[in-house]
Amino acid sequence: MNPNLDKLQPYPFARIARLLEGAVAPSQLKAISFAMGEPKHAPPTFVLDTLTRHLGELSLYPNSKGTTALRQAICQWLERRFALPTGWLDPERHALPVNGTREALFAFAQAVIDSSQQPLVLSPNPFYQIYEGAALLAGAEPYFLNTIEANNFIPDFDAVPADVWQRCQLLYICSPGNPTGAVMSLADLKKLIQLADQHDFIIASDECYSELYPDESNPPPGLLQACAELGRRDFKRCVVFHSLSKRSNLPGLRSGFVAGDGDVLAKFLLYRTYHGCAMSMPSQHASIVAWNDEEHVVANRRMYREKFAAAIEILAPVLDVKQPDASFYLWVKTPIGDETFTRGLFENQHLSVVPGSYLARDTATGNPGRDHVRLALVSTLEECVAGAQRLRRFVESL
Repeated sequence: MNPNLDKLQPYPFARIARLLEGAVAPSQLKAISFAMGEPKHAPPTFVLDTLTRHLGELSLYPNSKGTTALRQAICQWLERRFALPTGWLDPERHALPVNGTREALFAFAQAVIDSSQQPLVLSPNPFYQIYEGAALLAGAEPYFLNTIEANNFIPDFDAVPADVWQRCQLLYICSPGNPTGAVMSLADLKKLIQLADQHDFIIASDECYSELYPDESNPPPGLLQACAELGRRDFKRCVVFHSLSKRSNLPGLRSGFVAGDGDVLAKFLLYRTYHGCAMSMPSQHASIVAWNDEEHVVANRRMYREKFAAAIEILAPVLDVKQPDASFYLWVKTPIGDETFTRGLFENQHLSVVPGSYLARDTATGNPGRDHVRLALVSTLEECVAGAQRLRRFVESL
């Protein structure tokens, strides 16, 4: 067996199950979950219709590279969304469809890491646990960059020692961030590109929450946008990851893409050809129409704005809650330990949340997720309001 498997830590939801062992929730209250970041809004009907119209193509083996039409739709969406100059993205070189960003974020590390060089993989902390698992199974050592309120929940890249940058082969960033919702500025992204040039590492930018933002006039910037502003039409060392799961409420479609450095993606395509993870033809057709439509995405954001406004109004008198820059999470500081808070909330109000310490790792300066919980406002407005009311009652009872 691969000995690196023994280095993997339990996923947060396995830890929550252990935390709640023996806990009894009030039977008179219907269970409400703010734990899983799984979109609950209805998928776009026109996407589902397209999917079903093409079910007959399940008789075909799909190509790992995806169809030209899908790669064109991806590049055109990137151009529209991130103000990229027309023609800079070549669908033949700069984009690949993937079966959701989770699969791609993991596989990417396996393809780009040279384990013979004592590599480091840097990531934010708290973080999406796939980054850590991908690093370990690629034979690299994870190195965590704490994201704390004092730094607006953005890693302090200036504090990273030079010897760490020298060993870094891959940097995962997440903007908007999970769980904080913090958005990196174009200045931050440009700084990282300069660091990548200086120390020769690849930036993997997880942007799967980029379309869930509160201000229609101020969408979060992206890494390829920073490349364009720097005049880097080769997108050297820069790769972005996007998904239809959050943007279009299609988590079960398992559809996303990677885009950026054509030389890196050529090697990644080679890896994926052996990996055998091509997207089915019906899913590719459905993805094309989803990337080509923005109306349903605007409506999606409107629903999240309503839920954030309602939840924050309910919680603000008892907790320090703020509208995040983007995403569908509230990152809330708890008045007691996050594990005790999570178990007590379940036992008293039949409400599930994620302890912040489960989303982070201990470092020399502590666990940056400790004494926080993550709330995913993914359900209906009514259920989010009911959950926020229960959360407030629990805090008031402490």
